[in-house]
Amino acid sequence: MNPFPGLIDLPRQLRQPHVRDLAWVILAPPMLHDTPWPQRHPLAGSDWVAHPERLHHWLYALDHDSGALDHWLAQTTTRRLGLYYERLWQFALQQAPGVELLAANLPIRTGGHTLGELDILLRDEQGVHHLELAIKLYLGPPGGDGKDPAHWLGPGCHDRLDRKLAHLSAHQLPISARAESREALAALGIKQFSAQLWLGGYLFYPWPGHADSPAGAHPQHLRGQWLHQRDWPAYVEHSHDGSWQPLPRQAWLAPARCEPEACWSAARLESWFHALDPLAPAQLLARMVEVQGGDWQEAQRVFLVSDQWPNLPD
Repeated sequence: MNPFPGLIDLPRQLRQPHVRDLAWVILAPPMLHDTPWPQRHPLAGSDWVAHPERLHHWLYALDHDSGALDHWLAQTTTRRLGLYYERLWQFALQQAPGVELLAANLPIRTGGHTLGELDILLRDEQGVHHLELAIKLYLGPPGGDGKDPAHWLGPGCHDRLDRKLAHLSAHQLPISARAESREALAALGIKQFSAQLWLGGYLFYPWPGHADSPAGAHPQHLRGQWLHQRDWPAYVEHSHDGSWQPLPRQAWLAPARCEPEACWSAARLESWFHALDPLAPAQLLARMVEVQGGDWQEAQRVFLVSDQWPNLPD
């Protein structure tokens, strides 16, 4: 399911944040192995699959000069992680040899009403594909059946893994086969196509406690932990050496990396924690450790949530 297994550690070797995120988007394993609708890596039909060294070279060249990627991302200003994720995929698909990006965010309308959008339409050696892309972070139950996707919640409690899968299967993916889509697809010269999804992200397991992985989880899925604010002092006391610091939302994709002067001191972290609102939204923190060359790199990530989570007031 990952067409580039030999490059899995490449994002950690790159220095430019956007390029590191781009590499992570392409190379990270999916959250799930088994999905209710077929899953397909967007670059499965790219020439890069047979020649991964060319993808490696392209990413390193971008890391040396990220101007083209920065220009592409600057064309839209959004703080939404999902849209940032889609923009990174669009850039990759535009540049990938053997892939033609036919459309992105193609609206499907009827009678002046928009039914939805098709995230990606692409053509490669295997045909034309409608792809729905999603980036998600879910927190597992502190006690109970972690195997049930209904028990995995987004950090804001408004999202649930089972609901996302149902929405993909019942609405987002079938829309391209509806009669209302024929005109839009015909305008692009598309008569035959397949529809698939690609779901990236992280699963966060409770601390203290235990939760089984959701049914169908990919064996190599990316993971972290989550805990309530009341448990933070004990968690830090028992954690490995390193420097903990919060990550801004735009830095939630690839493992974090920073120069020594950007690392937080223990005193700064303690001051931040004591100033944290008891009802603050979930905070993503990374434990940074020094690596060869003097930079610091993420070794672990956790979500810190309100003591009332998941029963937060509206």
